[in-house]
Amino acid sequence: MTPAERPLSPFLIYKPQLTSMLSFSHRATGVALGVGTLFLVWWLVAAATSPGAFAAARWFFGSWLGLLMLLGWTFSFFFHLCNGIRHLFWDAGYGFELRTTYASGWTVLAASGVLTVIAVAAGCLVRV
Repeated sequence: MTPAERPLSPFLIYKPQLTSMLSFSHRATGVALGVGTLFLVWWLVAAATSPGAFAAARWFFGSWLGLLMLLGWTFSFFFHLCNGIRHLFWDAGYGFELRTTYASGWTVLAASGVLTVIAVAAGCLVRV
């Protein structure tokens, strides 16, 4: 087989669509949740270790980078949750029509955004 005859990856052939982007995003948010969990472990270990270690962790999570990471982790959590529920419906055999697939995809994005805003607002209220 010559290099010109070799099959190309789908992302080189097809233009990005909502369904393919949600599939990729589901995997990416799964990785983000894993990384975020390591930061959660750091925070818990710091809380159990010493006041100085906890103060350092608290300073980091209160910085702009820490807050940005918490926001991303929160969105990743809700996106992965909502898209996972969507996949459960697919596993049951529902929602494969093209119109339903796009409607559920936009619903996942909207629900993830709304739930993230609610969680951040609740966190800001508790933080005061």
